[in-house]
Amino acid sequence: MRTRAAVPDDAAAIARIYNEGIEDRVATFDTEPRSAKDILGWIDSSFPLVVAEDRGEVAAWAVAHPYSAREVYAGVGDYSVYVARERRGRGLGRAAVAALIADCEERGYWKLVGRIFPRNDASLALARSLGFRQVGVYRRHGKLDGEWLDCVIVELLLGESEE
Repeated sequence: MRTRAAVPDDAAAIARIYNEGIEDRVATFDTEPRSAKDILGWIDSSFPLVVAEDRGEVAAWAVAHPYSAREVYAGVGDYSVYVARERRGRGLGRAAVAALIADCEERGYWKLVGRIFPRNDASLALARSLGFRQVGVYRRHGKLDGEWLDCVIVELLLGESEE
């Protein structure tokens, strides 16, 4: 297993893994599949996006989208992580998020935040294992397939904000 920054050739694999997450309905409110072209837009935007490879194939990825367009939040990233269905439970998500954290710290980010469905035990455990703390719950944050879902809010302080 190795981690690295995503490159344009990874776009199709990232889209495939993301689309599995959309189908599984445990990690995102998104319901429309993403294309490699959509992911190329993320890569071209140059925000932190890392992949974890298993046996030379992209098997997981993690990203820190901008939290807000406001300058005051320039160092806050809204993170997500997805692992290929057939490779879950092997530490690839943890490796991807750890690499994302390191990349964000190198870029001067001071915080990562995330929203996790309460039923997504694996993502909640992953966040805890990497030092994220739960700061609250958004009640009825959105509907997925007609059902109201809550989101657990997590954060991780980075760099000088940790002190």
